[in-house]
Amino acid sequence: MNTQPKFYQSRLLLLLGTIIYISSCQHKEKVLSEQEVAQAWAQMTLDITKGTPSNSPTFASRCFGYIGLTMYESIVNGYPAYKSMNNQLNGLTDLPLPEKDKVYHLILSLNSAEAYILKKLYIQTSGVNKQKIDSLEQLIFELYSRNVDEQIVERSVAYGQSVAQVIFEWSKTDGGHRGYLNNFDKTLMFPYKPGGWEPPLYGQTFSHYPLHPYWGKNRTFVKTNSEIPLPGMIAYDSTKNSLYFEQFKLVYEKSKSLTEEEKEIALWWNDDPNETFTPPGHSYYLALQVIKKENPPLIKCAETYARVGMAVGDAFINCWKWKYHYVSERPSSFIPRNMDERWESFWPDPPFPAFPSGHATQSGAAVTVLADLYGENINITDDAHALRAPDELRHVQFKPRTFTSFWQIALETANSRFYGGIHSPQDNDVGLEQGKQIGQHVNELSWHHLK
Repeated sequence: MNTQPKFYQSRLLLLLGTIIYISSCQHKEKVLSEQEVAQAWAQMTLDITKGTPSNSPTFASRCFGYIGLTMYESIVNGYPAYKSMNNQLNGLTDLPLPEKDKVYHLILSLNSAEAYILKKLYIQTSGVNKQKIDSLEQLIFELYSRNVDEQIVERSVAYGQSVAQVIFEWSKTDGGHRGYLNNFDKTLMFPYKPGGWEPPLYGQTFSHYPLHPYWGKNRTFVKTNSEIPLPGMIAYDSTKNSLYFEQFKLVYEKSKSLTEEEKEIALWWNDDPNETFTPPGHSYYLALQVIKKENPPLIKCAETYARVGMAVGDAFINCWKWKYHYVSERPSSFIPRNMDERWESFWPDPPFPAFPSGHATQSGAAVTVLADLYGENINITDDAHALRAPDELRHVQFKPRTFTSFWQIALETANSRFYGGIHSPQDNDVGLEQGKQIGQHVNELSWHHLK
């Protein structure tokens, strides 16, 4: 039985319905633009992310990195001004090259590559979801292979699949392959220490065991991201008016004065993997919205997904490394013990330590690459959850969010966890700072040939 929320089904049905209509038209010209093909695969990626059981923010972030990179590498050699990531990323050295003096159809290469990598990374997804992937691949193939030489078609499809196959084989060695098989570690025990993380009594998930405690050992996409030093954290001190105490006092005071909009923000950015396409999926969705608004050339669409995907992938690796180094507590343990024993957070805790915030880290990384590609200032509305029913428990509606800059998005994403009562300001501040550094390292790769 398909248990996907209707608002996600409606997005995909609209997408597929549009393509079906277009493919049935008898016009000779292409009605579905190249940019819309890239958008269709991004939307499919988000739908499969949401619709696959046992997903997690960590595993999803990894998938977005490889899926975005695959889109880029499947077409980059058709653009002389752009450079492949081959020999630039952490251990990626064997990407195939197109045959010299042979003609390739870039859309057909992209189409076959995205279908291949998506089904390989999400091999555990349902048969219904795999049929959706196959249907999209076939519809785009039929639309773009018309009146194209058969040899060009076959060569292009084979090339896209060969690129995706090499990237998938590379992915299997990063430490996170099939990570959904062991989301929660039931054997790991943390010795008690003052300020140490405690499994939540009021939890966001059915499991109170720690999520992917060894994820920080995974290989990053960008080597320099694995070399970022450990960020500093305010030392534990429960003394009233200490710097540590003040961090949680701010959380406590804010919980008593939440405005309606702050409650809406807390829910909007939660992106529970049981209900949505996960927090890194929200960043990928924002990339999709930017592309719809800006309508850049196909290669820039692919570059956008590659940069955002790898940025959030590396953000989660680093963030999880730091989380399980400090194993720091959340407000749910400090505030009842030191301020108000009956206190509860507005939003339930996720099953992993606090410092630094994963939301802040991945969002800081994502907006840093988006700003580099499109400029810092942008007018954009995030309607990711606009069709969701109100949260009846908290009496809060899901209202679209409008922004005028990318960094404004990152700040609100981080603040949402503060409003939810599950992160202190230092968790967010450090997460944003480190996320920005991670995104900058992605930007510093040689994406373009110098003129």
